[in-house]
Amino acid sequence: MRAPLQGAAPWTCALVLLGCLQRIRSLRAGNSTREGGCLRAADILSCAGLGLDRVPEDVPAHAVTLDLSHNRLAALRGRSFQGLAHLRTVRLAHNRLSGIRPAAFRNSSGALLRHLDLSSNRLRAVEGAYFRDLPGLEELLLYDNLLVRVESDALAGLRSLRRLYLSHNRLQDFPFSSVREHSRLVLLDLSSNGLLRLPLENLTGLPGRLQQGLYLHANPLVCDCATYRMFRLWELRGYAAVADFRQNYTCLMYGVRGLAARFLPDFPQACNTTAVTPQSGGVSVNAGRPALLHCSTALTGKHVTFFWLSPHREYVAPPGNNGSLKVFANGSLEIPAARAEDSGVYRCVALDPVGRRNETQEVRVTVVTRHHGKNHESFNTGLTTLLGCAVSLMLVLVYLYLTPCRCPPRDEAGPESVLGPSPPPAEGPDHRVGANKHVVFREPIKEQHNGHAWPPSPPEADVRRDGAFPHAALVLP
Repeated sequence: MRAPLQGAAPWTCALVLLGCLQRIRSLRAGNSTREGGCLRAADILSCAGLGLDRVPEDVPAHAVTLDLSHNRLAALRGRSFQGLAHLRTVRLAHNRLSGIRPAAFRNSSGALLRHLDLSSNRLRAVEGAYFRDLPGLEELLLYDNLLVRVESDALAGLRSLRRLYLSHNRLQDFPFSSVREHSRLVLLDLSSNGLLRLPLENLTGLPGRLQQGLYLHANPLVCDCATYRMFRLWELRGYAAVADFRQNYTCLMYGVRGLAARFLPDFPQACNTTAVTPQSGGVSVNAGRPALLHCSTALTGKHVTFFWLSPHREYVAPPGNNGSLKVFANGSLEIPAARAEDSGVYRCVALDPVGRRNETQEVRVTVVTRHHGKNHESFNTGLTTLLGCAVSLMLVLVYLYLTPCRCPPRDEAGPESVLGPSPPPAEGPDHRVGANKHVVFREPIKEQHNGHAWPPSPPEADVRRDGAFPHAALVLP
């Protein structure tokens, strides 16, 4: 077996190697081919990102998964999927869809279609005729659109629907009564919409499994005692839709969008619908230092009460929270030791329940953090300068008042003072001054005065026994 290979030409070996590589590529791709720019692998056809403005007409009839995402489809025309009797998954995300024509899914797989992705499009409404031909649909993705309306009969034909995603739209209401008939629905995501008030009678009547999968966080809900009690009950029951997103459940105090407070686990304030009038202010405080925020209001009287909303939407009422914030009876808020995370807008609300009036004030707090190294450096530099000046002054005083040399009388001629801006000039062969020295020892200079040495040589009794020179002086460099 080895003899033919050893005697074969080099190009024969190259052909064998290329054949092996082609076989490996075919196995990895699952015998994938391209048809009109689309990639086909078995019963999957992917036409994603090809700039298509309509559904291709040459889709294989046996296709089970059709991916048309990231294209330019603006609308689904009638019978767009005609003849595709085996479709189970259709992906149409990231297109420009603004509408779906009636009978768009007619004469398609219909009862077999399980997954339909219409997310990240431009749909403004979900009309009743959109999905009537899809009785077998189990998962419908409509998040990240421009939806402002869902018709009450839009889900009537979806008898098998289990999961419906409608988050990140502009819905201000939803027909909850229409989903009560969908016994198989276990997930309804309405988070990050514009829902203000909830029809509690419909929500409390939903099946328990749907209540567990009803996501309503990140909506501008108006603070309401009944709404709070419902969510609090769901939280205590351990419903994941509430327990996992409790930090994102907020409500608007008095219906004002600037006064959003977290209401789980504690409801911030008794129900009141009186309007408020915002004000503004600002406070700057160094990190680690206390700060006192005043609640300026025209409301007076013993019935006036106060509470604050922190930048983290934390409700703080007298006497305060767990120690990081304190509220006094007059409405002032104290931050005992400011931290960087305490920066932001604090909102004070003053309530007069007797007169049914309230006012609010916004105070922006800025916590200034300083670099410790720079502070120490400035302090050390100033201290060094001060010490240097003190030492220099002390040395000057020593020279002026504590000079150890015996100076000659003023009326007699003598050598120049050693206290001068520069060292005295050399006047004799025995004059020695150490260059750049802090201490200079100067010997008596024998000068000629009328042919005689001056001053006269001291008697032997004047010479110190320790050998020190009697005319030593201390000179600054």
